[in-house]
Amino acid sequence: MKPLVLIVDDEPGILTQLSRVLEDEGFRTLTTAKGEEALDLYRRRRPAAVFLDIWLPDRDGLETLQALREMDPGATVIMISGHGTAPTAVKAIKMGAYDYLEKPLAYSRVLETLTGALAARGTGEGSGRVLLDLGKGAEHSRRFLPPPELPLLRRSDVPQRTVRSSTVIYGLGLHSGNRTGMVIQPLPVDSGVHFLTLPKGTQIPAHLDSVADTDYATTLSREGESIRTVEHLLAALHACGITNLLVKVHGEIPVLDGSALEFCERLEEVGIEDQDAPRNELVIDRRYEAGTGDKRLTIEPAESFSVSYRLRYPPPIGEQFYDFTMSSFGAFKVEIAPARTFGFMRDLPMLAELGLGSGGRLDNCILVGDDNVINTELRFPDEFVRHKVLDIIGDLYLLGYPVRGRVTARFTGHRDNITLQRAILGASA
Repeated sequence: MKPLVLIVDDEPGILTQLSRVLEDEGFRTLTTAKGEEALDLYRRRRPAAVFLDIWLPDRDGLETLQALREMDPGATVIMISGHGTAPTAVKAIKMGAYDYLEKPLAYSRVLETLTGALAARGTGEGSGRVLLDLGKGAEHSRRFLPPPELPLLRRSDVPQRTVRSSTVIYGLGLHSGNRTGMVIQPLPVDSGVHFLTLPKGTQIPAHLDSVADTDYATTLSREGESIRTVEHLLAALHACGITNLLVKVHGEIPVLDGSALEFCERLEEVGIEDQDAPRNELVIDRRYEAGTGDKRLTIEPAESFSVSYRLRYPPPIGEQFYDFTMSSFGAFKVEIAPARTFGFMRDLPMLAELGLGSGGRLDNCILVGDDNVINTELRFPDEFVRHKVLDIIGDLYLLGYPVRGRVTARFTGHRDNITLQRAILGASA
């Protein structure tokens, strides 16, 4: 049986049209124009999800949201409004709303949001179980080959690693704006890290040869299929030393909160498993360099992996510097993983023209205006430069192996990270 959805709105046209759209998709619906009646219907019928208008005739939509969450802390509520503002949207999300949609409603967006909401709740056809089923394939008959052997590789005392069991991660694609889900599952020793597109099943190795685009994020591609925004997940994998993993994904890696922290937490939740074979590390043998002018990125020999980054933007960011040594997964999780991606208000029109940034919601990035950060409190005073360090750690895992070397960066981005890796592989081929 399809899930039951409650629609709460004081516009009769919205109630009728939205109910019809959902029922055409096989959902069951309840409708009401009043907040008090919505609370009573929820108490008696316990719908799987609620579409809730901000403006209601008898009580404020945010008050109704709070009452719903008090009645059921797991209530899945999607706010809708034609008169909302950014602060209202932020407040609704912080109060526990799953998402915030503006009127006039785009019904394709409504269905995507509802599917994602039910998936996060673990019910309905968009649930994690279904994605796991969709992700099933003839993996036993596939061969997942590691990146090619290189002169810079050294066998270490650290074991290869994978995850203990499969899991599903749902979220929003930062640049596509679409609800996206991915399955991670273990692979045997000497497999490497691989992506598998859903539903087509195109295999894309997490390797430099797969890089197709570096504008605002790192995109991998093969046989006409692409996977966007891989760097945050790869940073978490690099930091915890997972060398063998299969990632089945719809188009774009979920952005989650814009950092790598939730990926770290999910990896720990499912368990990181040592495997019965030592891992190879890519040990830097000399200085390699990329960039021109003020932009400069280098890597040179060192006993461990570290990144030193200097960043400079106009106020309110200014100049920031951070020096991080990958002493442990714990150090990464505390110092670097929580740092979120950021963007500038002045760039939004250009991003829209490029078809990027559509998923840049108010709770999954840092939005910077002319004089201040608009939408959030910073997790660190220097969160911006820490995120740049995170991106380098993720991008460098496209070398195919954990890296041992000291990186020094000044005003660089994804394109420079990839250029540096090509210099390393070109010299060692």
